[in-house]
Amino acid sequence: MMLRTLALLGAFLCACAALAQLQGKVVCIDPGHPSEVGRGTKGKKLTEMQIVWDMTLLLKPRLERMGAKVVMTKPSLHALVRNRDRAAVANRAKADLMLRLHCDAAAGSGFASYYPTRQGKSQGVTGPLPEVLAKVEPMAKRFHAALAHELKGKLGDLGLKSDLKTAVGSRQGALTGSIFSKVPSILVEMVVLTNPKDEAFIASARNKRLYADALAKAVVAALNAE
Repeated sequence: MMLRTLALLGAFLCACAALAQLQGKVVCIDPGHPSEVGRGTKGKKLTEMQIVWDMTLLLKPRLERMGAKVVMTKPSLHALVRNRDRAAVANRAKADLMLRLHCDAAAGSGFASYYPTRQGKSQGVTGPLPEVLAKVEPMAKRFHAALAHELKGKLGDLGLKSDLKTAVGSRQGALTGSIFSKVPSILVEMVVLTNPKDEAFIASARNKRLYADALAKAVVAALNAE
């Protein structure tokens, strides 16, 4: 009886600790596409739009169990939301982090994280604010390091990169979602969907759950400096 009681107490304390990890935090999940730049990347069988939507539905309850309030930038799979309006959702929620989920079309294999390293300009607006730039850099470093740790041996690490390394960011100085975001914003290219190996990885239900767990731990790392 004593051993069972101690086991139950241990489980309760672990649950409380998990709940406290993101207590009081607001996370905005942005399942990319469709937007003004299109419906996203297509693999042989899967689409970026479906993958990131499925991942959002897996990630949201995980973050909520950790105590976070979670908002989403679109209400349904096919809802078209412009990147400026996606940022506005995070701004209205006063999110501690806007996490943007995407899949890449490129050479190579693996995942990469992107964050703004300088101000850009889009539609007559300059952003992000200097204080947001200062805040997002250490958050992005913690986020990517945690994600890489969780996915080590399962998926290749293509690195933590500046928005300037993207096609849109190189033209504007930052991604549109970063420019209009008044909160820290990190974009994850979860896999290279045009790579058959990556597509097969993310097609697995088990790997999707594993990835959602990894993203949740990365969010915790980003929002808890200690």
